[in-house]
Amino acid sequence: MTARPAILITGCSTGVGNAVAWRFLRAGFPVYATARDVAALRDLAAAGAVTLTLDVADEADRVAAVKRVEADHGAVGILVNNAAYGIQGAIEVAPLDRVRQMFETNVFGQARLSQLVLPAMRERGAGRIVNLSAMGGKFSLPGAGYLHASKYAVEAVSDALRREVRGFGITVVVVEPGPIHTAFPGKINATLPPPAGGVYDDFHRSVEQRVAKAYADKAVSFAQSADQVARVVERAALTRRPRARYASGVMARGLMLVARLCPDAVVDLIMRTQFPGPQAVSS
Repeated sequence: MTARPAILITGCSTGVGNAVAWRFLRAGFPVYATARDVAALRDLAAAGAVTLTLDVADEADRVAAVKRVEADHGAVGILVNNAAYGIQGAIEVAPLDRVRQMFETNVFGQARLSQLVLPAMRERGAGRIVNLSAMGGKFSLPGAGYLHASKYAVEAVSDALRREVRGFGITVVVVEPGPIHTAFPGKINATLPPPAGGVYDDFHRSVEQRVAKAYADKAVSFAQSADQVARVVERAALTRRPRARYASGVMARGLMLVARLCPDAVVDLIMRTQFPGPQAVSS
């Protein structure tokens, strides 16, 4: 009987990463669940997961996590690059130092972990990398341009990597969730620049309200549970011949279809209607 592949998952303290870890653990896979605060993974550890400290922006943590899995199993069988976070704010005023920090996690952290697992995967002639993007990797909303830029980057890196490693028996898959019922709304709204008496103050307030409303009522919103996304991740990780990407959620599928089929002018009109931007003040 072929041994089940070892699964390394980032960002497992809450949300999708946590749900993914539980799904694979209950299915009997050797799970390596990681988070910046390993104490947040006590329940997973008690259930049999190996829990590791991993800040995906920290090179020592990245190397140690991959080496641990390889020491136990020879290679990472499936890497789930889930860890990410977002910041909001108009392009003109969002602080670029914070944008760079976000890219270190959302883009370069994913890319570096992929670099680290690939040699052993290549030697084994098998492996899979599942990169979590978002519906924002296909279109960009006003007020979230830098966050969505990081997701566009994930899409581009994943496409190139998929084509580069196919000949080694390694597959790369992207999962693109829509809104998810997690602590995300409060966290991302907290990143909005504080009011400064400028032209973007009202716009930032509308962004905050828009995000809160989108996630507020589970009965009527299009947001999905973390476990619903985890099911899609599980499918992307285990399907024998996976698609290049999987959208997760009604809103993700609908909006990405609109963005793909409609001219930019039509998409811009929809955005102006649903997500109004700041306006010039008449003197």
